[in-house]
Amino acid sequence: MRGKTARSAVPQGATTLTLKAQAVLVEGDIQQLREELFFTKYWTQRIVDFLWQFPKKQLPKLNQVHQLFYNQLRQQGIRAHQAKQIYKYALALVKSAKRNSGSRPILRKLTARLDKYDASVDTESWIVTLKMRSRVFKLKLKHRLSYLKKFAGRKWYEVMVSIDKFGRIWVSIPFRWEYSPYTPVGCVSLDLNVKKLVSYDGRKVRRYDTRFKDAYSKKVHAERLQKKYPKRWRYNNRILNRIRSLHRKGRNIIIDWARKFAKQFVLKAKKQKKAVVLEDLTGLWPNRSKQGGTLADRLSRFAYRKVQEAIITKAIEYSVPVLLVDPRNTSRVCPRCGVRMQEVMPRVLKCPKCGLILDRDSVGAMNIWKRGGCGRTLGSSRMLSR
Repeated sequence: MRGKTARSAVPQGATTLTLKAQAVLVEGDIQQLREELFFTKYWTQRIVDFLWQFPKKQLPKLNQVHQLFYNQLRQQGIRAHQAKQIYKYALALVKSAKRNSGSRPILRKLTARLDKYDASVDTESWIVTLKMRSRVFKLKLKHRLSYLKKFAGRKWYEVMVSIDKFGRIWVSIPFRWEYSPYTPVGCVSLDLNVKKLVSYDGRKVRRYDTRFKDAYSKKVHAERLQKKYPKRWRYNNRILNRIRSLHRKGRNIIIDWARKFAKQFVLKAKKQKKAVVLEDLTGLWPNRSKQGGTLADRLSRFAYRKVQEAIITKAIEYSVPVLLVDPRNTSRVCPRCGVRMQEVMPRVLKCPKCGLILDRDSVGAMNIWKRGGCGRTLGSSRMLSR
């Protein structure tokens, strides 16, 4: 079903899905665990500060960083494989920041990475055992059993444990997952917009309301508070906490809605044995942000990457094929004859050749479906049903 302009979003074969859950400490002291995480963060930051002085092309390699810091970390009582995780993670942070022309990374969260030599996961009782220096901690995962059972019996790579500012313990475990999608009998495309998502399956167009506007309103409210108190908001805890709360609510709205919609959309595609076709929107935000204007500001809350990542993650979980197509001119050319359409009303287009009249979102969804190789011709009557 793949067209010439479509490519698979995920290569078939081995991939990873991450289990993330809150945990409670069943053995060990929470204050000692906090001390170990702070100790890990302290040494990671020291290595980051040292590596930051090197130019991007002269950064030491992993074996050179090992020779520089391994003995120092071992002298502090850090276990051998945890020491490797510390300087390996620090080197990755510095490489990423320099590659993206960013500033020096500053670690703020209490977190640590442990591999199978310093951690163990019991997939029956879901108890995670951590060994950090001379201390042992046991954590019980708090999540619904139906979610945890999906990862039972699978291989895992490492354990990431962290404590947030509210004192909650979080555990993330990447598991090995085999992605072998079925052979689709059709396709369903999805055109991402700020207010609505538009899908097309070859027969009808369907629209889904988004919550990007709700999240954007939270951001606008927070910015108004900053303008109202241009000097006080940085130092007044009441105002500062209100601003942070608004940004946090906006983020939670986007994440919650994106995950729920992705699961609903992918399960529907799986039930119909169809592939999901998405736009390849790589570089959309960097290009628009350079131009400035209101569109760039709105795109800051248009979390198209969150939606696409949620859809791809669910597609891996349920073995649904996902295709990416070039989005250029998908909302401008006629999906029936390929001629550039003319705007007759706001967001309403008309083809000068065949006379087809459609809204811009429907045109985009149909062209994405067509570029996915799902069909070469479009119907005339059932295509316009909603």
